[in-house]
Amino acid sequence: MKRGFRFAETMSGTYTRRGNGSQARRFAFTAEARAGSMLRHLRDGKTTLRGTLEADGLASGVPIEGTLTLLPFRKRIIRYEFDFVGDDGKPYRFAGQKDIKLTDPVGSFTILPGVVTDAAGNAVADVQTRFDLQADWFQFMASWRPA
Repeated sequence: MKRGFRFAETMSGTYTRRGNGSQARRFAFTAEARAGSMLRHLRDGKTTLRGTLEADGLASGVPIEGTLTLLPFRKRIIRYEFDFVGDDGKPYRFAGQKDIKLTDPVGSFTILPGVVTDAAGNAVADVQTRFDLQADWFQFMASWRPA
């Protein structure tokens, strides 16, 4: 039996399009991370990531799918990568990473900078999101379940 785990997380903040001097706009995603096998997860840190993205003027409630790599102690990273289709019908990819610092555990575990790229790999937007400890901590902890 491959016993794993799952949990849900919400990250919210802003994005700014590159190259046109645009203003920061809302960027938020809620996703479930799932590891089918605890043993495999302990080896590679990988989970699947599925959820929904709201990015004003870019993606309105679109599905996301990708991976979350959880290696906060071994490699001091938590990396989010997911694909989505924008409101313009084009494919995009978000990649962001929390670099865990023992000198700033709260900030490094809660702040997620990232970049949105287009199908050709060109950066189209810079993203800055945050996990809201005060508003979302209880819901996050309560979402942890065996899978």
